[in-house]
Amino acid sequence: MIWIQAVAAFVVGVLLLQFQIELPALWWFFSLSFLFFAFRLAWLRLLCFGCLGFLWALMQAHWLLGNALDPLMEGRDLLVEGVIVSLPEQRGQRTRFRFELENLHDRGEYYPASGTVRLNWYRNAPRLKVGERWQLQVRLRRPHGFMNPGGFDYEGWLFREGIHATGYVRESQKNRKLAESNSLYLLQSLRQSLREKIYHAVADPSVAGIIVALVIGERSGLSRKQWNLLARTGTNHLVAISGLHIGIIAGLVFFLFRRLWSCSARLCLYLPAPQAAAISAILAALFYAALAGFAVPTQRALIMLAVVMGGILLRRQQQPLHLLAVALLLVVLVDPQSVMLAGFWLSFVAVAVILYGLSGHLSRAGLWAKWGRVQWVVAIGLAPLLLAWGMQVSLFAPLVNMVAVPLFSLLVVPLALLGSLLLLLSDALGGWVLWPLAWLLEAAVDLLERVASQPFSAWEQGGIPSWSWLPAALGVLLLLAPAGLPGRWLGLIFLLPLLLVRPNSPVAGELWFTLLDVGQGLSAVIQTQHHTLVFDAGARFSDDFDAGSAVVVPFLHEQGISHIDRLILSNADNDHAGGASKLVEQIPVREILSGEPGEISWGNARQCTNREEWEWDAVTFRFLYPAEGSQSRGNNASCVLLVENAAGRILLTADIEREAESWLLAHASKQLAAEIVQVPHHGSRSSSTQGFVTAVAPDYALVPAGYRNRYRFPQPKVVRRWQAAGATVFNTANRGAIRYRLHPVTGIMAPEFFRADAKRYWHIAKE
Repeated sequence: MIWIQAVAAFVVGVLLLQFQIELPALWWFFSLSFLFFAFRLAWLRLLCFGCLGFLWALMQAHWLLGNALDPLMEGRDLLVEGVIVSLPEQRGQRTRFRFELENLHDRGEYYPASGTVRLNWYRNAPRLKVGERWQLQVRLRRPHGFMNPGGFDYEGWLFREGIHATGYVRESQKNRKLAESNSLYLLQSLRQSLREKIYHAVADPSVAGIIVALVIGERSGLSRKQWNLLARTGTNHLVAISGLHIGIIAGLVFFLFRRLWSCSARLCLYLPAPQAAAISAILAALFYAALAGFAVPTQRALIMLAVVMGGILLRRQQQPLHLLAVALLLVVLVDPQSVMLAGFWLSFVAVAVILYGLSGHLSRAGLWAKWGRVQWVVAIGLAPLLLAWGMQVSLFAPLVNMVAVPLFSLLVVPLALLGSLLLLLSDALGGWVLWPLAWLLEAAVDLLERVASQPFSAWEQGGIPSWSWLPAALGVLLLLAPAGLPGRWLGLIFLLPLLLVRPNSPVAGELWFTLLDVGQGLSAVIQTQHHTLVFDAGARFSDDFDAGSAVVVPFLHEQGISHIDRLILSNADNDHAGGASKLVEQIPVREILSGEPGEISWGNARQCTNREEWEWDAVTFRFLYPAEGSQSRGNNASCVLLVENAAGRILLTADIEREAESWLLAHASKQLAAEIVQVPHHGSRSSSTQGFVTAVAPDYALVPAGYRNRYRFPQPKVVRRWQAAGATVFNTANRGAIRYRLHPVTGIMAPEFFRADAKRYWHIAKE
């Protein structure tokens, strides 16, 4: 038990570092010398283990944050030399890959360089191979991502992946291959070859993408629709090479090898069959993990497997909980940053709840009863954790996985590996195996689609207060407690806060305004006591990524909002309406208005006009523009919305330019004054005329703009104009989401900046 407590203290220390806003200096390492003396005191040992965990994570964090891009080099043409170190991903006209820097040339100066950058090569990209050495002209920028409540921390992901900058390849005659791939990248070249052969052998790209994910762990071929399907059915773990898949291969090899080894008495005298089987299982798992590129989940699975097989090799029987603690310690030692990953906690908690939930339950149960019990234990045990990470809880997952896990274990994964390896020998041989596998996967996907289409197939709930997680954990422990413990049903009561407690919402007459960070685009959410209005939905960046589903939907879930009363798409340009179609697919919308309703082909939108006004919960909404019958198009067709309560006014101007501003000054000048204004057209010089700025005279001017956007918005002259009018100017590019609360009694509260509120040491300051 002391050993388990020490491991827990070490992990807590590692976790503690991840919540630091600024990274402590390296001189903290000097405290290590004092820890060795403190170990002599029993009552301080746990504290010492916690400090060791903190310092271990600190050392690795300093190493990961090294090689940061000089801010002065952002946005400039740089000539770099290096090696392609990842499998290139091709989507349409874009090829994406990781590039390990060796040298850098900037303005005639030569710099030795190191670190990994993530590059996109748009249009006319040559066929790239992993391991090739290239000279490229690129533009780079420091890690940057959207920062919004409920959203994905892209900067944190880049940090954990060891990526120091992102950028793209410029069209240039200087771009040239310097050397072919060498033997150091033989394994990666094999993975790339396998991927190409699988896509060639399987006619359906969506099915081929699943097989590629199962064989080499490369999941870029899976569409967002497929991921949503897997999440709603609780089967996304089946296509991510992790503990399940490593365990499948290791288990099959272990039992097969032990049986074959036992057939020879001489071999058994040399090495007992269990030990020989354990070695073979580890080697098989190592080979499979190598095919997967030693991704983080496979590393965790390998370590856990090595701990179990190590007990067999050493002929020492250990308690499962001790083995789990050893595996946990080794995983955190190898990769301290893994404690920030949902997969890390899901993996270890799944094993822990199985060990806990099956104790005392399976002595007389049949095989299917045991298997069914495992599924329900995992479903109940992981549900609070999934909700805590903002994921969906599939209500059909236990039933689906009862069939899907054996299907993948006994047929899909072995056939995928066999067929893929045969492809290396002969396309025909591999095709004969992969053809029936593709048919089987198509049938499985069809069945999953039927399950996912059922009402209430998945549960997703955001805005759960942090205090409710403790009673939820107690509830799970009670529900899964060994048979015979009285009062297990009380666990349901402890889970009630997850279902019943809702996040805070505005009081009567109060107004909450959030300008979301969607890059070079616009999206804002206005909440009253009982209503929600969304003004624009940001841009659609690709078929699989748009601001509506990546930013607006997670934010609404975080706020506990289940529907939108009005969605206003100011104009039909991509940066305002591009994310709306995916938003509407995921969140019910009662009404859509737009300045260009005829351009909204996917929905039934009606025209916004300056004659429309309404009131929600003592908050007044009024369109100031466009005029009824207006023939304006594009930016000057944008809806202009004034929102007012007892505390003040907010003016949303979308992309209006001089023409629309002149009309507003002529027809609605007395209504333009507002405490908060969204700066027109992202701070373009074609907007924010002096007369308009003077008429609005805000306290706060908010700019929705992308970080280092190519238009250089907001223009410095425009910013100075708003500042001269007495406004404080804030930009979502360096502030993240910006929120104001307008209370009818206390007035306008100080703004909240999500980039500051959620800051961690890996977030680079951007001013």
